[in-house]
This record gives sequence, structure tokens and C-alpha cells, in this order.
Amino acid sequence: MLQRYDTRNTNILVHVNGELVPREKAKVSVFDSSVQGGDAVWEGLRVYQGGVMMLSRHLDRMQASARALQFENVPSNGAIRGALFDTLKANAMTDGAHVRLTLTRGEKITSGMDPRLNQKGCTLIVLAEWKPVVYDNAKGIRVITSSIRRMGPDVLDPKIHHNNLLNNILAKLEANAAGVDAAIMLDKNEHVAELNDINLFCVIGGELHTPTTTSCLGGITRALVLELALEAGITVHVRDISVSELITADAVFGTGTMGELTPVTWIDGRTVGNARGNDLLSRLAEAFHMAVPRLCEPID
Repeated sequence: MLQRYDTRNTNILVHVNGELVPREKAKVSVFDSSVQGGDAVWEGLRVYQGGVMMLSRHLDRMQASARALQFENVPSNGAIRGALFDTLKANAMTDGAHVRLTLTRGEKITSGMDPRLNQKGCTLIVLAEWKPVVYDNAKGIRVITSSIRRMGPDVLDPKIHHNNLLNNILAKLEANAAGVDAAIMLDKNEHVAELNDINLFCVIGGELHTPTTTSCLGGITRALVLELALEAGITVHVRDISVSELITADAVFGTGTMGELTPVTWIDGRTVGNARGNDLLSRLAEAFHMAVPRLCEPID
């Protein structure tokens, strides 16, 4: 499923290191660490009804990722929040928008890998666009199992929400070649990790199951769904899951900021899900949308 260009984004203003600039002038230096080595962290934010969904959780995760990578002179949550709100106000965005929030290690004094070459502090980018959720959640998505494995902490800790997404992009290339929407990525032990872009859940016998986060990011929407399930009295299991279990589950769905709760209807040539599982998924989706107002931080 390919995202479409919204013509309202032609004249957006983008925040780059303290300055709001037109889209065509929004650039970083060729010496920036994001260009030199993908050395950056990021968050995807969703704007609903005049607020930003779970903003504090996203900012705290960005700070943790920057700290894990030993970034210097990291802007405070207050400063990032201010830049975000200024950008949304400048673009008159109060609903139906998506924000790509990026923090790089910053500009280097000369080309090279060594972080000691970064002596100017971080680069902050706030890119807000008019954009609907990425998937058609009424229709659901079709997926395949990728040959590309999701890296675990023995290679690169997936708890760091970094910009180096080549592993996921390779899996997405396989999905594109197969004519489907996304690809399931397995860990090194052949257990399900996540889709190339969102976390995964399945419903089995009225109970909710999701993979451990050993080899995937513990998504913020994933955590919210776990909270909502427990509040609704649904039994939750966080464990190793095989692809066969997904195929035979009562329902399978993905979770993510850009996708919300997305049904998976087809895996590797098999139709998945049934009425009982889809009823529970509908309950969780309703609970998610009911929670949006209380979890949105007003744009001020």
C-alpha cells in the first residue's frame, strides 16, 4: 500500500534547527550525521483533534535513544515540544496530520565516523504533513514472511529508535515484489518479531498474544493496546510466537502510530482470522479511539 501525496503539503513549513523554512528549502548539511552514517533517532507523532497523541511518551523515548547513542547537547523535552507546537501552528494543523520528529547527532567539522567530529550539537527536524493513517483499517492488509531477519541486541539493540532502517527496507522490498502490503520479520530463532513497519498481535481463544521485544522495538501504540486489553479484562501473553500460530489465530493485527490498529487478513497465501477474533479486535479498536482524547497533549 503506497502512501499518496497530499497537495496540501506543497507549501508546508518545516522546522530545521530553530528555523521554520518552506518545504523546498528544508535541508541539512552534507556533513550532518544523518547523511554521513544514518546517525540519528526519530519519533512518529499523530495529531488528533487539536492535540498530539502520547507526546510525553514519545519525547521520553527519543531522549532515551539519544542517551543510548551518547548524543551531546540534546535539546530538552520542553525545547522539542516548543519546536513541534510552533511547526503545527505555522501549518494550521490540528487534526489528521503526522509528524516525523528527527534528532541527529549534528553536523561534523569534517567527514568521518568518529562522534568526536560532532562539535556543534544536535540537529532537530520537525516535519509535519497532512496525512491519513497509512493503512486502510477497514480492509486490512496482506503480508508475507520476509527472508530478512530483524536484528537483536547482539547486533544493534532495537530499543534504540534509530534512523538506520535498511534492515526494514530490505524486508519491505520483498513485500513490494510479492505485491503485498508488508512483511513479517523473524528473529534469529525464527520467532515472529514484527512487521517491517509496525508491531504484531494475535488473538487466540479470546486471549491476546504478542511477541517479546527481544528483537523489535516496544512500540508506544503496542504498549497502549496492552494497557487497554488489561483494563478490559482480556488476558495478555507476551511470548515467542511462530508464523504458523499467526496463520491459525482467530485474528492478527498490527499496531503503530501511523497505522493505529490494522487487521492482517492474509499471510503467505492463507486467509487468517474469524468472526470471534475480529470481534475482540473491534473492541480494542474502539477502546483505542475512546482513549485518544485523554491521551492527546493540547497544542499550545
